[in-house]
Amino acid sequence: MQLAAAQLSAHLQKGLRPLYTVHGDEPLLAQEAADAIRAAARTQGYTERSSYTVAGAHFDWSAVLAAGGSLSLFADKQIVEVRVPSGKPGKDGSVALQQLAQAAEGNDSTLTLVLLPRLDKMTRTGAWFTALESHGVTLQVDPIERAALPQWIAQRLGAQGQRVKAGEEGQRTLQFFADRVEGNLLAAHQEIQKLALLHPPGELGWEQVESAVHNVARYDVFKLGEAVLAGNPQRVARMLEGLQAEGEAEVLVHYTLAEDIRALKRVKDAMTAGRPLPMALRENRIWGNKERAFERVLPRIDDRMLARLLRSAHVVDGIVKGLKQPDWPADGWQALQRLALMLCRACAMPAESGKMRA
Repeated sequence: MQLAAAQLSAHLQKGLRPLYTVHGDEPLLAQEAADAIRAAARTQGYTERSSYTVAGAHFDWSAVLAAGGSLSLFADKQIVEVRVPSGKPGKDGSVALQQLAQAAEGNDSTLTLVLLPRLDKMTRTGAWFTALESHGVTLQVDPIERAALPQWIAQRLGAQGQRVKAGEEGQRTLQFFADRVEGNLLAAHQEIQKLALLHPPGELGWEQVESAVHNVARYDVFKLGEAVLAGNPQRVARMLEGLQAEGEAEVLVHYTLAEDIRALKRVKDAMTAGRPLPMALRENRIWGNKERAFERVLPRIDDRMLARLLRSAHVVDGIVKGLKQPDWPADGWQALQRLALMLCRACAMPAESGKMRA
């Protein structure tokens, strides 16, 4: 049984299942989901807890299987937790997890909690994960996307009795807060808690948030492409500064930008050859958020513009590898910023516009 993170609280109020699997790459939300399951279990008499962390290919699963199939020595009910940090339990682990899943069915004395990182599609269709899903409840916790972050912050503030001012000032405050904590949800949670310590319940002004919230944002190089395709130059510049400060490799940043330019060119060429846009996107393996971005951007970019972007990407490839190019900055990060903002401006242009200035 699959369960959305937002449904967990209501689900737990109706009663516990003997098996839960929490998977995802957002530590704060995974921790909160596991804590909620443990708290619900404690209220129902699951007072003993044992935890096992699967480390290495030679992990001994026999202790886990024994714990899952035995009664507690000191309590009527127990929680057995299994952490697989790699998300790869191995051959023996796959068999053991399937046995655990089958044993959990109808077991009222043991609650099994399996904790996993984000899993790819192939892993989620494997036998061991399918068994966990069939015999218990699986909960996927995803990061909060940038567009949803202000609302998430507002909800967390509301839970501790605080709120920003209504109207434009409040929205500006939430956007500022989101900029400061983007990509670092655990730190965002701590900054929200700090506001509860500094200020009483009630309304928070811009000055109170601005003076209290530190810049703890962390940027993912692969999210940079989303900001560029969205035509958001302020966010792009901020992300590039953050990636440089975090020591990200210039070649990886260049690859991210250049690959999006190459993908746009491939899809555009397919459309010119007569392929419908949906087919061209599928053939080039463009999915999800990027698919929607391409659908919006492609009508805005003509062949001449794409050719210019490709030439610029080639130039910047040389710069980040130490070559000097006329009329371009010698510094790799400055060249990357120029390339990113060129693409960003192209993506923000009105549809059917065929001009772009460097």
